[in-house]
Amino acid sequence: MSAENLVIRTHALTRHYIMGSGSIQALRGVDLTLAAGEFVALMGVSGSGKTTLLHLLGCLDRPSSGNYWLEGVDIASLDKDALATLRSQRIGFIFQNFNLLPRYKAWENVALPLIYQHISGGAAAQRSRALQALERVGLKERANHMPVELSGGERQRVAIARALVTQPAIILADEPTGNLDSATGAEILNLLVNLHAEGCTILLVTHDYQTARRANRLCLMHDGVLLESEFRDVHN
Repeated sequence: MSAENLVIRTHALTRHYIMGSGSIQALRGVDLTLAAGEFVALMGVSGSGKTTLLHLLGCLDRPSSGNYWLEGVDIASLDKDALATLRSQRIGFIFQNFNLLPRYKAWENVALPLIYQHISGGAAAQRSRALQALERVGLKERANHMPVELSGGERQRVAIARALVTQPAIILADEPTGNLDSATGAEILNLLVNLHAEGCTILLVTHDYQTARRANRLCLMHDGVLLESEFRDVHN
C-alpha cells in the first residue's frame, strides 16, 4: 500500500480526558491506514474507543498525542480555520441521528456543506449539485420535502447525499443503521455497499457484526486499542 494512495494514516494516536483528579484513556496508541477506495468497518462494544477514533479522524477533536495525516496533510499543522475548511471539503459525515435541520428542505440540507466552498454559479449551482447527490441515493423526487415529511430511511438517504455532495476523500459513517428498522437498515447498508462499488472510500463504525461483515476490511477495537484488521475479498 503506497503512501500516495493513503487517505488516512495514524501513528500512535492517543486520546485521554481529564475526569476530576484522574483521567480516562480512550485511545491507546492507534495505528491505522486506510487507502482510497476501501470500505472499512470499525467494530467494538460501547466504550471501546471507536467513536472517539472516528471523531479524531473526522477532525472534530484533536488527539492527546500521536500523528494523523489526511491525504498526506499533517492535521497537527493546521490552524482552526484551515482544519474547518479541510473537514468541510474532504470529509463526509453520516450520523446515526441524521442531524438534518428541521426547517430546511431535503435539498437545502444536502447543500449546506457547499456553503463553505466557493463554487461558481452561486445558489443555483449549489441546488444543482444537491439534486445530483439526491438522485445518486434515489431521492431526487423528495427534494422539496421537509425532514418531518420523510421516513427514517429517507432521512438517512438525505444525510448520505449531504455527505456525498462535496465529493469528499472519505465518508465517515457512525452507526448509520442504528435508528432504523432491520429492513430499512439493510437498504441503507446496501446503498453504502453500492457507493463503495462506485469508488467511494468509507469508514463505517458499528457494534453489529452482520453490518461489519459487508465491508472489505474489518478492524476490531477493545479498550482503546486497535486489535486486528481482517481483509475480506467479497461482500456477503
